[in-house]
Amino acid sequence: MFSPTPLLPLASLVTSVYSATLNVSTTGGNASSPLLYGLMFEDINNSGDGGIHGQLLKNNGFQGDTPGLTAYASVGGTSLSQDATVNLTTAIQSSLEVFVPSNTTASVGFSNSGYAGVPVNAGTYANYFYIKGNYSGTVTLQLVGSTSGTVFASHDVTVSSTSAAWTYVETSFTASQSPDGDNVWQLLFDGSKVAGSSLWFDLVQLFPETYHGRFNGIRNDVGEFLEAIGGSFLRFPGGNNLEGGSPSTRWKWNETIGPVENRPGRQGDWNYPNTDALGLMEYLQWCDDMSLTPVLAIWSGLSLGGGIISGTALTPYVDDALNELEFLLGSTSTTYGALRASYGHPAPYTIPYIEIGNEDNVYSGCSTYASRFTAFYNAIHAAYPSIQIIASTSDASCLPSPLPSGVWTDIHHYESPSSFVSLFNEFDNYPRTTGYGIFVGEYANTKTDSGTQLVWSNASAISEAVYMIGLERNSDLVKLASYAPLLEHFGLATWSPDLVGLSSAPNSLTGSVSYYIQKLFSSARGDTIRAVSADVDFGPLYWVASSTAGGEWFVKVANYGTGAQSVTVRIPGAGGLGGTAALLVLSGSEGASNGPGDVEVLPVGSTVVGSAEAGWTFDVPAYGVAVFTASPA
Repeated sequence: MFSPTPLLPLASLVTSVYSATLNVSTTGGNASSPLLYGLMFEDINNSGDGGIHGQLLKNNGFQGDTPGLTAYASVGGTSLSQDATVNLTTAIQSSLEVFVPSNTTASVGFSNSGYAGVPVNAGTYANYFYIKGNYSGTVTLQLVGSTSGTVFASHDVTVSSTSAAWTYVETSFTASQSPDGDNVWQLLFDGSKVAGSSLWFDLVQLFPETYHGRFNGIRNDVGEFLEAIGGSFLRFPGGNNLEGGSPSTRWKWNETIGPVENRPGRQGDWNYPNTDALGLMEYLQWCDDMSLTPVLAIWSGLSLGGGIISGTALTPYVDDALNELEFLLGSTSTTYGALRASYGHPAPYTIPYIEIGNEDNVYSGCSTYASRFTAFYNAIHAAYPSIQIIASTSDASCLPSPLPSGVWTDIHHYESPSSFVSLFNEFDNYPRTTGYGIFVGEYANTKTDSGTQLVWSNASAISEAVYMIGLERNSDLVKLASYAPLLEHFGLATWSPDLVGLSSAPNSLTGSVSYYIQKLFSSARGDTIRAVSADVDFGPLYWVASSTAGGEWFVKVANYGTGAQSVTVRIPGAGGLGGTAALLVLSGSEGASNGPGDVEVLPVGSTVVGSAEAGWTFDVPAYGVAVFTASPA
């Protein structure tokens, strides 16, 4: 590994102004992890339901602890109620009763306001629902402005239902563009045909275009926006949302598979219900469609409310994890492999990485994690020796001693800007043990240096870039790293900042400054990290250089300082490099930020003329990041 360059005291980082010459070595170096940059996902801030998952209607299956009539409203004088006596399935245990007053002659029904509004964009929508009760006639489905009353879509479908059984209706229609997110979906029917009685509805679903056209898929716009990052892996399903408030309310893989009407959902760990329509197979479909390597987290006995299962009581949960892996990896001759095939995926999935638990160093989990980890590790490793096992903490006091050979560990950092800068060399002198690796499973700047909660800001993202440069310099050891959380629904978030945000309004999908840094770093990756000799110490500039077997050279520079810095990159002895190199620069004032409809900080591309011997010279603005790329002529 490279010898670390000493860090200057933080006070000097923001005041010194100078030029720097970086001489990149063309020999030696460390192999860089090909999976280094990726995505971490859990349903937090309505990032799943109401976020990336395409289904737009809220409370459509009455799931969670106290759903009530959340998001529903009467249209035309009907009376609505949650009816637990008329259930769709054993999983979906309530329905919406719509009572029509006697002597009604008008068109009546109900509406659903979605997740702080229903996104209405020009395009095609798929609509599904179940109906029960005696009705033959037209049902009208509409997308309507809540305040304006403007109808953006109206579609008639003929329905013939009875009180004897549920009738499933599936249709699609086109919508015109709404100027905002203040919209509802509504279902109307001929009130004269139901006057004095009721109809029941359940599992109403509304989907815009989905990513890769998948049934029950993720939103196309969000999928494409995340795909543009160029990440290599997806860690799922959490995060804290894996763990549950108690063992019985943990995320249960077998309740997130199959038809959505057979998924009971749960009260998620972030104070709202999870429908689990975005379930285990949908996560893996996301991986397939985005060419992401799955990193699957399994429950390890720790719950957020302090409920911990350990010792022999853990055995059924270890068996459950093995059942999950049989579902994912087993042949169709196995019980769970056959179940997978019955759901339309006869071929086994590829699961190269499994993380046992999440943050087992907290919530009083440390003292039992060594034994809990060992129970899961022994069972999984015996059955699937090729799977890379990851422990959920790097705290040695929580881990078995010795740690089984080849196990990787996870470390999380939610820090202030100055803390991230100070962690630049965190892994420079980490012991390199054969087969050992680090997963930085969650990191983000979440507070200011004074300790107040941070929203989205440029300086915070630049401090993350400094830390990422440190990760990349040590990417022989640091195998994977993922910013967290990934996504928030603006107005429904309890945790900030997040990498990406959206609302129900058009064009609300917004990348934070951190999003663009992730994209810059992920799209300029070498397979070999190269040593750099410089005429200055680190601070306020930080850098890393890499190259590819194809002859591309990358140098990433972060300036965590108040003045622009001049940088000259030389690659003496590198053959075949042209005189013109590409440069991408992202910068803004210390407090600049990207928000809904107000994106201030974006990368700007340019070219730089120079040569490998004489060098290429460019400026890195204050609180800025530059990614330099030299390619063969």
